[in-house]
Amino acid sequence: MNKDDFYYLGKVLKTYGNKGQLLVQMEVDNPENYLDLESVYIDTHGERIPFFLTSLELKHHRRAIFQFHDINSVEDAEVFSGLEMYLPVTQLPILEGNGFYFHEVIGYTVTDSHHGNIGSVEDILELPQQSLLQIRHGDKEILIPIVDEIIKSVNHQQKKIEIEAPAGLIDIYL
Repeated sequence: MNKDDFYYLGKVLKTYGNKGQLLVQMEVDNPENYLDLESVYIDTHGERIPFFLTSLELKHHRRAIFQFHDINSVEDAEVFSGLEMYLPVTQLPILEGNGFYFHEVIGYTVTDSHHGNIGSVEDILELPQQSLLQIRHGDKEILIPIVDEIIKSVNHQQKKIEIEAPAGLIDIYL
């Protein structure tokens, strides 16, 4: 597997307790969808190595306690502090409705209800306030907020996103 075959699950914050458990900040919308994980990949020295779980307990604020097989002491667990966790993209939960994962819509065509085809998704900009579709329209860039009020439909088979941008938003870029 190469790095594009994975998505970011979270980061090990520190050890937890005295039995080799780890406190992890999960960077996913619904941590409860991950309670049945059997393994995760840890990025160590640029390589993603699988580690098998014996338990996973959710805490508050998207934090969880992970226990790995054969990691039974604080000393064994300390080497994981600060490391990032990943899962194969094949394990992403299926989204319903207009939901999409950012990595999967790169290259999708974007059509606005008033302007028609405005270009294709070049990237997703994840800003602290809000995520944006970065759309390439010829030699210009159009930024569209990723919000339910604007994203009207996502068609994965046709690789299309239909939007209804607020009046004047697209005009400022053209």
